[in-house]
Amino acid sequence: MNRSKLIPPVVLGALAVLGVVLIAGPVAGGPAPAPDGDDGDDLADRLRVRHGAAVDRIIAASLENDGAWAKLEYLCQDIGHRLSGSASLDRAIGWSVEAMKRDGHENVGAERVMVPKWVRGRESVAMVSPRWQPIRMLGLGGSVATPPEGITAPVVVVEDEEQLEALGEDGAKGKIVLFDNRMPAYDRETGSGYGQTVRFRVHGARLAAAKGAVASLVRSVTAHSLNTPHTGGMRYGDAERKIPHAAITTEGADLIHGLTKRGREVTLRLHMEARDDGFVPSANVVGELRGRERPDEVVVIGGHIDSWDVGQGAHDDGTGCVIPMEAITVLRRLGLRPRRTIRVVLWTNEENGLGGAREYARVHADELPKTVAAIESDSGGFAPRGFSVDMADDEKEALAAKQLAAIVSLLEDVGATESRAGFSGADVSPMTPHGVPTMGLWVEGDKYFDYHHTDADTLDKVDPDELRRCVATMAVGAYILAEMDGRLGEPTDGSSRIR
Repeated sequence: MNRSKLIPPVVLGALAVLGVVLIAGPVAGGPAPAPDGDDGDDLADRLRVRHGAAVDRIIAASLENDGAWAKLEYLCQDIGHRLSGSASLDRAIGWSVEAMKRDGHENVGAERVMVPKWVRGRESVAMVSPRWQPIRMLGLGGSVATPPEGITAPVVVVEDEEQLEALGEDGAKGKIVLFDNRMPAYDRETGSGYGQTVRFRVHGARLAAAKGAVASLVRSVTAHSLNTPHTGGMRYGDAERKIPHAAITTEGADLIHGLTKRGREVTLRLHMEARDDGFVPSANVVGELRGRERPDEVVVIGGHIDSWDVGQGAHDDGTGCVIPMEAITVLRRLGLRPRRTIRVVLWTNEENGLGGAREYARVHADELPKTVAAIESDSGGFAPRGFSVDMADDEKEALAAKQLAAIVSLLEDVGATESRAGFSGADVSPMTPHGVPTMGLWVEGDKYFDYHHTDADTLDKVDPDELRRCVATMAVGAYILAEMDGRLGEPTDGSSRIR
């Protein structure tokens, strides 16, 4: 996931939705069920009465089902990592279309998107003085290459913008700047600190180039490492010069910084063959469980099908793709067809451009007024905690958070009862300004950045039971959003039905 857009990291916050009509609607000739409630303190009780039986069925079916795991196995092991513009991403798109067709979903297809094609090429960095030692690294997506002979230069270490500025006009001239900004240890209440630390990965090259540097490096954005470098996206913005930009391991950063603190001059040799191959065709993947009463009103659920070109893209964001795919499969097999349509969207190019998200919002602009909610899963397939919700209107967001707090109380059996207002997800964010309530599947985050954007993001890091619980959380949430009388952020007494 492209976390440079993201959060106050604890977020991926909060809430969920739940409850369902057991079969499909009121019994013919019988009284219609009462509305979901008046958004008061009794909303949770009303939801349990009306939707509790269906919620129980969805959770039970999800926890007994390994369909998501089977999909993830194929995506990770048979296809592997999936960078924008790569042949492996094309294979993943084709596979996901066929998988949703096999599961019986409607309106399955691929929607064309043009995406950037950045190619890593061969790369290396080594310390050549005061002694020779290779240092593990990964070039950052979007970086330019070094000259063919590489760059050999002394390194200057800074921890933040203030220290860079303190170098003066010539302090970085002709040198390689290393941004050694440490990511704090994960805290369950305050999050990972990623949102603050990642700024040097994203903007470091521009900052260093403005001081005359010939290249820039960043400490990998993680609090834990086994000599594993973390890649990710970067931007040159308005930089007058583009210099090569790469991430090194935390161990490598500690070595270099330790030497320079003791007055030793450190010289590095950096070699990168990265190139930009322009824009190439790709696609978002869509598939639907059509609504029984209001099929033109839509609940979007999804993740991004692309990944970085290392590891297998298991947690980022393979799990985020198979969770929504399996969620609507569970509902279909149970015969639970909600009032509104639930649409799975697997966005392309989240990692290095967000092209799929922007194109989806553009192509589906006419549908956005009738998009009831959009949920993204892009925080890994760890134990679910609940959902977050984000809305352009602060008052509506506060009401939506209150509604969802009641809704997630129904997810006690999978431990996903937390909710919060805050950032939802990068791919759903282009819909937020249009009034769409956007949401994020909130999962436990203590290990996510150990694997994020590395060779270690592989299938073995995913717990099958936690994945099943994520499917249950997403399936219940999507179903209730598609079934409830109103929409998040508006009264649920039926008076605000979308028209």
